[in-house]
Amino acid sequence: MLGIDRAVLVQPSVYGTDNRAMLAALKVHPKKFRGVAVISNDVHEISDEELERLHTSGVRGIRCNIVDVADQSAGLPIQNLKMLAERIKPFGWHLELLMHVNEYPNLATVFENFPVDLVLGHFGYSHTKHGFKNEGFLGLLDLLKSNRAWVKMTGPYRICDGDLPYVDMRPFNDAVIEANPHRLVWGTDWPHVMVKRKMPHDADLCDLLGSWVQDENLRKSILVDNPCILYDFAALTP
Repeated sequence: MLGIDRAVLVQPSVYGTDNRAMLAALKVHPKKFRGVAVISNDVHEISDEELERLHTSGVRGIRCNIVDVADQSAGLPIQNLKMLAERIKPFGWHLELLMHVNEYPNLATVFENFPVDLVLGHFGYSHTKHGFKNEGFLGLLDLLKSNRAWVKMTGPYRICDGDLPYVDMRPFNDAVIEANPHRLVWGTDWPHVMVKRKMPHDADLCDLLGSWVQDENLRKSILVDNPCILYDFAALTP
């Protein structure tokens, strides 16, 4: 109904490291679907053969939920993240982080020489109340500008207090586009888990992108060209 030809399925936190449901879904359309998996934080618990199996199944990245599992008082588990990144680097994967970037003012410095590309969900998951000039979000912009990170333009309803058209989010949208439009991807964030306000309609979210990004070539980059690169769809592009 939305005219979407391909999809990226991201392992939800509730399933932990049990990726079976996502892997089964990837088998339905192996040429049209890609996956982002969750594996153990202990890199010694997963074998190269298992990583190879995930890659063959269509997985192109690993997701780490910093929001729900990290000890904020201890800061980012950067050494564990680096070890994980070194394990997935031979496959050309990225590391997707669900984190509130406003909580890490030294974000750009911490990830200065990270082994793989970073992907940050929900515009960096910094609530609009913190403003788009807080140090953590500015660090995200620095990572974008230097091609060290990607940003997923997803879940605006998660980080602002209003309903559609989420006007408080517009400055964040404009900031990431200005920083590096070639490192942005869009997503519906369906099925919109844990929404405590009005449930967003995916068609409305798609239209919202059209209103925020009116340049046709830029929309194509965000919707087609960029995700083809990030999720290894390039070989399948007509």
